[in-house]
Amino acid sequence: MSLCSLSGKSKIKIGFQKSIHFVLFTFAKNYFMSNIYLGYHFTVEPKELGSEILVAELGEKPFESFVETEFGVTAYVQKQFWTEDILEDIYIMNSPEFTISYKVEEIEQVNWNEEWEKNFEAIDVDGKCHVRAPFHPKTDAEFDIVIEPKMSFGTGHHETTHMMIQHLLEMDVKGLKTLDMGCGTAILAILAEMKGAGPIDAIDIDNWCYLNSIENAERNNCKHITVYEGDAALLKDKKYDLIIANINRNILLNDMQQYVDCLNKGGLLLLSGFYEEDIPFIDESCTDKGLTYIKKLQRNNWVSLKYSN
Repeated sequence: MSLCSLSGKSKIKIGFQKSIHFVLFTFAKNYFMSNIYLGYHFTVEPKELGSEILVAELGEKPFESFVETEFGVTAYVQKQFWTEDILEDIYIMNSPEFTISYKVEEIEQVNWNEEWEKNFEAIDVDGKCHVRAPFHPKTDAEFDIVIEPKMSFGTGHHETTHMMIQHLLEMDVKGLKTLDMGCGTAILAILAEMKGAGPIDAIDIDNWCYLNSIENAERNNCKHITVYEGDAALLKDKKYDLIIANINRNILLNDMQQYVDCLNKGGLLLLSGFYEEDIPFIDESCTDKGLTYIKKLQRNNWVSLKYSN
């Protein structure tokens, strides 16, 4: 069985699986944790998709913090909440689609704020857009976005978010009614508002992302962003001039008709969250529904496509 075809409990995993890979982190806010923790250092192959699914599954366990590493992810759990069978029903650990190994170490003290600050770097996109945490210094970039990503996706570190920011930077979006689908941290919705778009709907299926998007919109003084928790079912009877969808191939293909139905004549659709080899599937779906291809951006093996209605 493919992981992408799971249902029920695994719908949570698909909500996390946005292919907007990132520095992952939940953290305890503004205090020093002196409890004893166990750190599980996972090596994951393939790393990007596997790490996201693994974190989604571990998030249903007592694991409370996650850090992306060079080879996978490190997950932290308080020793008092640890059990010998804590990994027993983690589906991806036994999936033939992924190779996962791990080592465990005991950690006396963990300062989550310090760890998070070490692992979250500010992002500069073409010298025009700066995405940073509150503790990073402000630059003279035209668009300065401040976020606290928590356990959300789309911090700007990953290629797909970077390319979507590039699309928006080169577009005139003033006055466009906009949808940010699979909004993660709401970076793209925030940038769209900074460039004059509005009103803007930001939708994410994950509760962490929903709450984090609200916080980040407020933190950046956005007045025209409305955040919703849910999926494409929320799009019924909606209409947009610009739709931004940075998710993954399977979800994009599944929801493409709903995006097209919501797109006004002459409207623009920005897509990402998939590989170069996925382009034929995405393009066929778009063109079969009457959309016209405009442009492709590529960063490593990740791509972003732009279409008009």
